[in-house]
Amino acid sequence: MPGTFEPLPGGGAAVALDDVEISIIRSLAVQLLELIGPGPAEDAPDDPLAELFADGPSEPPSDPVLKRLFPDAYSDPEGTPQAKEAEEQRAYSSEFRRYTENDLRTGKRENALAVVRSLDALNSAGEGGAVLKLSTGESQQWLGALNDLRLAIGSRLDITAEEDTDLLYRLPDEDPRKPMVMAYLWLGGLQETLVATLMP
Repeated sequence: MPGTFEPLPGGGAAVALDDVEISIIRSLAVQLLELIGPGPAEDAPDDPLAELFADGPSEPPSDPVLKRLFPDAYSDPEGTPQAKEAEEQRAYSSEFRRYTENDLRTGKRENALAVVRSLDALNSAGEGGAVLKLSTGESQQWLGALNDLRLAIGSRLDITAEEDTDLLYRLPDEDPRKPMVMAYLWLGGLQETLVATLMP
């Protein structure tokens, strides 16, 4: 089982992680939390109703990683639209973002926190390198967090297509991107095996 998720009887998944792997995943999840930023509740007024109806941002983030994690909802995948169509797409995307981004950020934040908490619980049990066991719900949160981590790393590595990944496999060991590439590929393997455990 080392390095791969396996299904647990009755649902959920388990993976054997050593101390280094635990440290890497936890560090990446904490960095993701810092990038996503605090939730609205952390700097909002005491009125929970006001928080519930608070508008999110209407402009896309400037950071390329956040732009990848929170892409525009309306865009032309086929190419560059005409000026009028582009203006309409920007308006639709802006409106959609205003009403959805806060919830998306909350979901991504909760997923990353679930990863940190489950790894901290593993460490606090004094087990060090051990088998991490996740319920079905925790597995879903881990899956979301692994996906976000790969999107973030892929954005930093300028991975936009499968061919980019193939080129990264051939990077020499002395390339400064090599550790990030190895993390990207390793997280991809974890994600793939976790998906397999959740399939009926």
